[in-house]
Parts: sequence; structure tokens; C-alpha cells
Amino acid sequence: MNIVAKKTLVDYYLKHPQAKEALEEWYSKTRESHWTCFADVKSTFNSVDSVGNQHYIFNIKGNDFRLIVVIQFKHEYVFIRFVGTHAEYDKIKDASQV
Repeated sequence: MNIVAKKTLVDYYLKHPQAKEALEEWYSKTRESHWTCFADVKSTFNSVDSVGNQHYIFNIKGNDFRLIVVIQFKHEYVFIRFVGTHAEYDKIKDASQV
């Protein structure tokens, strides 16, 4: 998968070093994947949820962090929309609109 943009993850874990290893692992697994549907994503990351509007939420580092992405399966693109703590995520009213 093509991920746009890794810089968002790097910027985040430079400020929150405890997230680095888990975010790099997510990036590596995602980059190597060729997902065609949600079931493919789920087979790679069991803790992922679909919230509609092509938006998917990943639990990172045992749910300490959340990652919201938009996945366009046809073009193999993953767009990073949000990365933050679980508490920051809880402030989002509608994750499908991030």
C-alpha cells in the first residue's frame, strides 16, 4: 500500500517517543500489504474498525494510541488523517468525517 504521509507519523512519535515502535510497525506492515477489502485489513490488524466513508481506526500500542486513515483499495492508497492518544481520539465526534 502507498501511505500518505509518513511524515505525520514521524512528527507524532518525535513528540511522543513511546509511540515510535508501534507506529513504525504499523507503517511497515501496511506498506508491505496489498489490501483489496476490509477483510484483508482485518487479517493484518485484528483490532481495526471500519467507521464508514472509507475511514478505518487502528488501535496502536495496546490501544494507548489511535490512528485514523482513509483507505482507497482500488488505488492502494492509505491516507493518514489522525494520530493521537486514546483520550484525544475520544474528543472526535465523528471519526468518519476526519
